[in-house]
Amino acid sequence: PGNMVSLVLAFLLLGLSRNVYRNLASPNQVMNTSFDSLKLVNTYGAFGSVSKERKEVVLEATMAEDFSNPSALWEEYSFKCKPSGVRRRPCVLAPWHLRLDWLMWFAAFGENVNRYPWLVSLMDKLLSDPSAVSGLLEKLPFEGKPPKAVRATLYDYKFANATEGGAWWRRERVGEYCGPL
Repeated sequence: PGNMVSLVLAFLLLGLSRNVYRNLASPNQVMNTSFDSLKLVNTYGAFGSVSKERKEVVLEATMAEDFSNPSALWEEYSFKCKPSGVRRRPCVLAPWHLRLDWLMWFAAFGENVNRYPWLVSLMDKLLSDPSAVSGLLEKLPFEGKPPKAVRATLYDYKFANATEGGAWWRRERVGEYCGPL
């Protein structure tokens, strides 16, 4: 009996969703709209479209004692899904998002780190105990050892052209987002 109820509910939901699917296939999508009188199925979207460029906050670390020296070598932290290196293929997990990667993207909408205290906490944890947050990242530089400094840099990312030798992204440094901690 339980399987039969589930099957009936599934078919009911599919039937009610036909207008949602039509909307998804339409060039004139309507966002944040209900398609039935009971408001059981609807569309939701934080954004009605996806742009071809985006700002990204990139976390970088160094082992240099004098990290203010322009010749200090800074290495990036790789996240599980968000854009980083220009040769990294865009990640698709739709309809899900990895929470930290998503938050990092939203942080790039702000001018600096002051509105995002969680980001300062993350940077502090990367300095003091990187293993505590290693599960949130794809890869830690320096074999997981704590760096001497961590900083956040803001980049403008755009999709690369097919002629750009295997690169998925073009990026340009916008500026400092959070100075070295």
